[in-house]
Amino acid sequence: MYFVYILKLSDDTLYIGSASNLQKRLIDHKQGIVSSTKNHRPVHVKWFCSFPEKIKAMQFEKYLKSGSGFSWRKRHLGF
Repeated sequence: MYFVYILKLSDDTLYIGSASNLQKRLIDHKQGIVSSTKNHRPVHVKWFCSFPEKIKAMQFEKYLKSGSGFSWRKRHLGF
């Protein structure tokens, strides 16, 4: 399984990522191991979903970072 997730950072911005081991990746974010979020801790999981294929997860992560993905997040997730 592959996961796409959205974190809320300490400065109220959102971080979108993907991982094959979601639990380990979230621990890495919380411990400051991930360079892009280490200065924005604490981080909180807002949402995640799973995909059976890595390519699908990567495509959805890319979509969520796009303008239409932003609209989808607002409409379906409320953030």
